[in-house]
Amino acid sequence: MSSNKSTVSVNGRNYLWPDKPLVVVCIDGSEPAYIEQAIAAGVMPWMKKIVEQQGTDLRAHCVVPSFTNPNNISIVTGVPPVVHGICGNFYYDRENDREVMMNEPELLRTPTIFKAFQDAGAKIAVITAKDKLRRLLGNELRLGAGGAICFSSEKSDQVSLEQNGIDNVLDMVGMQVPSVYSAELSELIFAAGVKLMETVRPDLMYLSTTDYIQHKFAPGSEGANSFYAMMDGYWAQLDALGAVVALTADHGMNAKHNEAGEPNIIYLQDEMDRITSPGATRVILPITDPYVVHHGALGSYATVYLPDDADIESLKAELSAIDGIEQVYDNAEGCERFELANDRMGDLILVSSQDTVIGTTAARHDLSGLEVPLRSHGGLTEQQVPLIFSRPVTGLENYQQLRNFDIFNIALNHAIH
Repeated sequence: MSSNKSTVSVNGRNYLWPDKPLVVVCIDGSEPAYIEQAIAAGVMPWMKKIVEQQGTDLRAHCVVPSFTNPNNISIVTGVPPVVHGICGNFYYDRENDREVMMNEPELLRTPTIFKAFQDAGAKIAVITAKDKLRRLLGNELRLGAGGAICFSSEKSDQVSLEQNGIDNVLDMVGMQVPSVYSAELSELIFAAGVKLMETVRPDLMYLSTTDYIQHKFAPGSEGANSFYAMMDGYWAQLDALGAVVALTADHGMNAKHNEAGEPNIIYLQDEMDRITSPGATRVILPITDPYVVHHGALGSYATVYLPDDADIESLKAELSAIDGIEQVYDNAEGCERFELANDRMGDLILVSSQDTVIGTTAARHDLSGLEVPLRSHGGLTEQQVPLIFSRPVTGLENYQQLRNFDIFNIALNHAIH
């Protein structure tokens, strides 16, 4: 990692110093259709101007598994999980025989773009919805007076200058602490972002929302359009304050239910117990986090740990025959295909089809919290995401496939200065 005031280098990429404040937004769960349909409904006037006149409207692929942690960390490091090490929200530490939330900064294997820019003298602000992600995003940042600002909406009533680089956030935005299951959890992020742009004026700002709304409402619905209209108003304010605004998503979102509204679920641990023997294998669902009301810990991706004597090719063939399973890879194949760290994935990697999710056992999943028919993510069918810039972008001819984690590179190196 090296830097000077004109170029910052980190994780094998070089970034030009911003000529204006840069605000990168990760809209959690934002299938491109959400923005497209909200524009068509006339509720996103700023975004309409950006995509039709002022800026650049692209599409990119996210990291698979298409979950929150691996994608946010890819975005803020500029590299895929094989480099930074965060391969899901949750993984199995085989060596210590424990299942682990991937929220701990020590699991990160690379520095962030924020760290590199702060070392070069930049002012940094990072605001995320849930506290589970805050410590990863803020890893190695100098906080406190004169340092970076890094906090979550979820714990916005507990911020301190020492721990978060800011205090009195709720007074600043004139809001109460939102529910984790609300649109307001994301709105507080943008309200705070605008206030900070008016006052502190960070060189780099990262705003990362929650996908509560996208899990609940389909594109074009009143609930979705209202949420996107809210965000559009704040982005317009950031643009008016002179910031470059760049937008992407950590993953898309799809309906995962039948016509009756019942979830299409493959209980993979039950299947493995049937194929092998009960307890011989361990299924891990990397979507797992503490906030299961959204999705019941059900997504379109899973990994399986096998005994040493397992016949992997035979298991791949048998699992591939299950209706709704789209792909089955062994560890080497899956990690190469999706650019994942081999030591944090199981012996098998499975991806399900667009309308299907993977669970462990029927007994382990409490779906009573699902208020509406299941919408979720995790697989290849949630890989396409928006990549939108409030400025014209040039010089992308060498990109074979744009990725969401190219956003800082494009905004700093390819947006017209």
